[in-house]
Amino acid sequence: MFEIKQTAFVLVDVQGKLASVMHNRESLFRNLETLLRGMQALHVPVIWMEQIPEKMGPTLPNLAELMKEQTPIAKSSFSCCGSDAFLKELRKTNPRQIVLAGIEAHVCVYQTACDLLDLGFEVEVVADAVSSRTSSTCTTALRRISDAGAGVTSVETILFELMRTAEHPAFRDVLRLVK
Repeated sequence: MFEIKQTAFVLVDVQGKLASVMHNRESLFRNLETLLRGMQALHVPVIWMEQIPEKMGPTLPNLAELMKEQTPIAKSSFSCCGSDAFLKELRKTNPRQIVLAGIEAHVCVYQTACDLLDLGFEVEVVADAVSSRTSSTCTTALRRISDAGAGVTSVETILFELMRTAEHPAFRDVLRLVK
């Protein structure tokens, strides 16, 4: 199971032009916001990634507003691990376990998950907080991610897993988020 002190959350490329064509995007956006707010309530470090922002546009405003104290890390590689700045941030936060969410499941999320596994991290991909342009492409990506050795979870599952108990100081805040 994942532990708060060992975990970092990576938000992958939830940017305007691409985000607007994701399958089931309204649910995706809602789940991403819930997940991000939950991770922040639990004080899990967040690493914010953007794919070629000058071409793909910025992160969705509702998510970017929640991270206004941070600066996104721009990348051109599909895998976040292809970015030296990302790897530097990983070393700085020093997690053993990585929670991944964002888009697209079959490209950037998949390649990042595989590379993180190769680097020795435990990885959980949040199935209801990732998407692709089609449902079948996303489903295939999640199966391949699982086959590669990463876990596949949901927003509520990972947040409650990290808290472990209703006595956690953030329990009421997280409970309000998922209701």
